[in-house]
Amino acid sequence: MPESIELSTILPASAQRIYEAWLDSAEHSAFTDTECTIAPRIGGEFPAGDGYITGVTQVMEPYERIVQPWHTKDFPPDAPDSQLEVLLEEVDAGARLTLVHINIPDG
Repeated sequence: MPESIELSTILPASAQRIYEAWLDSAEHSAFTDTECTIAPRIGGEFPAGDGYITGVTQVMEPYERIVQPWHTKDFPPDAPDSQLEVLLEEVDAGARLTLVHINIPDG
């Protein structure tokens, strides 16, 4: 049965800043400390995590939401992609970042 994870935190940055950093190759690489190359557009492919993760950006709602199907090197070959939804919401202290990752293969 597929697994899911939901994480949420408040970051001392605007939703716009976080959104733009998520979709920028150099900044994404810097905050994950791994190589990431993102084509920041709908249908844009990205290898991330030093090539551990591959995917395509499906949804871009500026400063609010990003949806990316992911496939990792640990997924069984016949496993469907998981889906990561990045949600951003402005709050007094900055922005709430919520990551909802669904359809993760068992294990």
